[in-house]
Amino acid sequence: MTKIDAITLPYPAAKNFVGGTFLPVSGRTLDVITPLNGAVLSIVPLSTAADLDLAVEAAKKAFPAWSATPIKERVQIFYRYKTLLEKHLPELARLVHEENGKTIEEAIAEVEKSIELTEFACSLPQLVSGELLEVSKGVECRVERKPLGVVASIAPFNFPNMVPNWTIPNAIALGNCMILKPSEQVPLSAIRISELLKEAGLPDGVFNVINGDREIVEAICDHPDIEAVSFVGSTKVAKIVYRRATGNLKRCVALGGAKNHLIVLPDAHPEMTASNITASMSGCAGQRCMAASAMVAVGPIDLIIDKICEEAKNIIPGKNLGSVISKAAKERIERYIDEAEKAGAKVLVDGRNWTVEGNENGFYVGPTVIDFVTPDMAIAKEEVFGPVLAIIRAKDIDEALDIENASNYGNAASVFTQSGGMARKVMENAGAGMIGVNVGVPVPREPFSFGGWNESKFGVNDITGKSSIEFWTKLKKTTVKWNPESKTNWMS
Repeated sequence: MTKIDAITLPYPAAKNFVGGTFLPVSGRTLDVITPLNGAVLSIVPLSTAADLDLAVEAAKKAFPAWSATPIKERVQIFYRYKTLLEKHLPELARLVHEENGKTIEEAIAEVEKSIELTEFACSLPQLVSGELLEVSKGVECRVERKPLGVVASIAPFNFPNMVPNWTIPNAIALGNCMILKPSEQVPLSAIRISELLKEAGLPDGVFNVINGDREIVEAICDHPDIEAVSFVGSTKVAKIVYRRATGNLKRCVALGGAKNHLIVLPDAHPEMTASNITASMSGCAGQRCMAASAMVAVGPIDLIIDKICEEAKNIIPGKNLGSVISKAAKERIERYIDEAEKAGAKVLVDGRNWTVEGNENGFYVGPTVIDFVTPDMAIAKEEVFGPVLAIIRAKDIDEALDIENASNYGNAASVFTQSGGMARKVMENAGAGMIGVNVGVPVPREPFSFGGWNESKFGVNDITGKSSIEFWTKLKKTTVKWNPESKTNWMS
């Protein structure tokens, strides 16, 4: 814990929220540091398995009444929650900006996405109405969706407001009670979300926040009363969480990292392509699993590469480019650039060693464009998670697709072209779960779900969109017969 008295910090301690109440901070704590300038914002408790037990007990206590509440009544709370998100949007965006480091404009867009996610949850009564069919004379079969019970959501640092809202509205509106474990690097948005849900009228215990590090993640995976776990983070940790949670007989969807390839063909529109790719690789400082991190240049497209470099030079850290999350992240990103350059790649735009005047202790990496990267280089294969674009040269579309398909990841892929035939070829053959045509960040909007393939996702179904209904509920089938006088057949 910092030696600075917590009372003097800009934000109160990020306490655990259990049973509708914020609990006193005890035990180990960690400083919450803003990457904008390296200052301490708050402190966060590093909770234990015993702390998790308290949250699970509160959720279990709330579950019978909450699950018995008709879904049309449950979603009324999310109508009110949506209104509160809209009302407090500037405040919520400022909080994201300060704890995560992204620009205010990006933070506003993040909260606006949370509003859209909540809006979708309000439509769930129309999507889970069940089925009823007379399957034989006088015999009816009925199918209903029922909540699982206590579920958990483990969220990353890069979207402190949006990713929690990937899971909170849908899982809770469908009748579950939830434990949210935010990243210990950005716990403040989760605390504010808990306050707004309580203000919206969510009963105590239905939503709980437990802060912590690896110990709490492991405790969530092991807890016998948690029925399902969602995780968003690196592939390395996603594998561990998926194996541990499913090994304890839980449902789990674990979203991992990415290496998204943007294939650029010679007929691509130069201005649109350069603008889209630059925004994709640098947005949120490249700290998103949909960022364009590898561009596959097919044939003679040096004009487009030149335009990308021009666009990149107009992106200035501290002005229209946010910080990366930590000093360690900055060092890791710059190490990838160093290694690629030593291996023979050419740095066209160099974002290393950047300092922002007035925020000299912040963690900034400028936009970086690297040409003549080869597929065997680490920067071509591994997730850098920074504002870095690696350009790989390919002689034709088939070689470009071979490069894309060779990736262990499979989150997203895009193609830039004016040819419908070439676009269709990439759509059909790219090995990724989300495809874009002339789109730098092919994130589907509600009601379509977010999710990739290969080592970008572990588990079935989704945690967002319409298909999340399958993950957050279970089916109950009922067969009814009331007429003993009807002719006997195999059904009776």
